Amino acid sequence: MKQQHLAFADWLQGRAQHIESVLDECLPAADALPVRLHEAMRYAVLGGGKRIRAALVYAAGQACPVNGSAAAIQASMDRAAAAVELIHAYSLIHDDLPCMDDDTLRRGRPTTHVQFDEATAMLAGDALQPLAFELLADMPIAPALVVQATQALARAAGSQGMAGGQAIDLHSVGYALSHDELQTMHSMKTGAMLACSVALGGIVSGASSSTRQALDDYAQAVGLAFQVVDDILDVTADTASLGKTPGKDAAGNKPTYVSLLGLDQARALAEELRVAAHAALAPLGDSGLMLARLADYIVLRDR
Repeated sequence: MKQQHLAFADWLQGRAQHIESVLDECLPAADALPVRLHEAMRYAVLGGGKRIRAALVYAAGQACPVNGSAAAIQASMDRAAAAVELIHAYSLIHDDLPCMDDDTLRRGRPTTHVQFDEATAMLAGDALQPLAFELLADMPIAPALVVQATQALARAAGSQGMAGGQAIDLHSVGYALSHDELQTMHSMKTGAMLACSVALGGIVSGASSSTRQALDDYAQAVGLAFQVVDDILDVTADTASLGKTPGKDAAGNKPTYVSLLGLDQARALAEELRVAAHAALAPLGDSGLMLARLADYIVLRDR
C-alpha cells in the first residue's frame, strides 16, 4: 500500500510539473504586448495549485485504450489539460475580486487584483477563457472529437455550469438552502469543471460509450466530494495549509455542507462519495487505478 501511495505521489507530481511546462508554452510571453496583461495572466496561472483538473484529464485518458496516433493523443491531452487549468485560473481571478468573494490571498500569494489592479485582473481572466478554447481547437485529433471537447468545456464553464453555480452562490448568502439546493449549486459551481476534466480525457482518447459512462459516474461523485472537502477545510485548516483565507464561508454567511450537515456528517458524506467513485471505476479494471487514487487524494487531503 505504501509503495502504491509513493507511486501515485510521484505520478501526481510528474503530471503537475508537466502541465506547468505546457502552460508556460501556451501562455503569451511576459514581455509581449500588452505586457501588464500578459504578466497578470502568467502570474495567475503559473507557479502554484494542485493541478487536480489536469491530473483528472490525464488519468481519464490513461484509463482508456489508445485509439489512433499515440503522439497526437498525447499532444491533444496536453492541450485539453491546459485548457481546463486556464478556465480554472480565470475563475479564481474573478472569484477573488471585490465584487465577488473579495479575497486577498490565493495559493499563498496576493490575489491577482491585489498584485496588479482590479481592471487588469478582470481582463486577465477574460483573456484566459478564449485561450482555453483556442487550445482545444488546435488539438490534432478527429474534428468531431474537437467539437465534442469544445462543447463539453463550454457547457461546464457557462451558465448551466461553473458561472451559473457561482451566481447561485452569490444570491444564496444569508439563506438556508436544502440539501438538494446545495448539491445543485455545487454540482454546477465546482463539480461541472471537475467532471468536464474527466470527460475530456475520455473524449480525446476516443473512449467507447460504456467507458465514458463509467467515467461520468466517477466524475459526478468526485466533483461533489471535492466541494464537500473544501467546505470541511474552510472550517478546519489554517492559512498556511490552504494558501488562502480560511473561514471565509462562515464569515460571509454562505451555505455549505458543514453549515447544513455539521462537520461529522459532512466528513461521512465525503467518504460515501469516495466509495461511490471507486465503485464507478469497476468496469475499467486496473486501467482506472490513477483515477481511484485521485478520488482518495481529493477526499483525504488536508489542504
